[in-house]
Amino acid sequence: MKELLNSQWKEILAEEFIQPYYKSLEAFVAAEYASKKVYPPKEQIFSALNLLPLNDVKVVILGQDPYHGPFQANGLSFSVSKGVKLPPSLVNIYKELQDDLGINNKLNGDLTPWATQGVLLLNATLTVVEKQAGAHQKKGWETFTDAIVKKIAEDREGVVFILWGSYAQKKGKSIDRSKHLVIETAHPSPLSVYRGFYGSKPFSKTNEYLVSKGLKAIDWQV
Repeated sequence: MKELLNSQWKEILAEEFIQPYYKSLEAFVAAEYASKKVYPPKEQIFSALNLLPLNDVKVVILGQDPYHGPFQANGLSFSVSKGVKLPPSLVNIYKELQDDLGINNKLNGDLTPWATQGVLLLNATLTVVEKQAGAHQKKGWETFTDAIVKKIAEDREGVVFILWGSYAQKKGKSIDRSKHLVIETAHPSPLSVYRGFYGSKPFSKTNEYLVSKGLKAIDWQV
């Protein structure tokens, strides 16, 4: 599985690959792909990392699971492939983006342009079985992605971590707030969007912070 990861991240995460949990995870994921319909396509498992070197990470948006419907998951949290109907959470993210910055992305759910500008769209669990949300939780992915978050938080300064919902907030609990900007709000899902996600203006807050650090703002248009 690690062969799907680019050489830089492979080197950065080398210690994880020799851990018992990762060897167990690798065997489990291989068996699942061989026997079930699993998303995203295998070559896209590490898309979030492969699109973005560690030193280019400016923003981290943490998700939980890949989407589990056909043609949806593409390895980037909250993103779907071009031409795929927007899932409810992404619809709500786009509503907030339009309210915040006046940007209308309603026709395209592929967030690759965000990733190539420095936004790491990282799910806690990188694979899922079709129509079985959470099917690959607690198999080792969370430990692996915790290591990624820790590496960014420790090795970099001035990164914006966007933590939507209690799950992401728990995952980002150890991030040093004196080194980074952490934006925490309710999750954009229809169940919680009115509990503090709408009106939170994460996109403009992110750009204001990046500019204050002498970095280029993210163009959130896709």
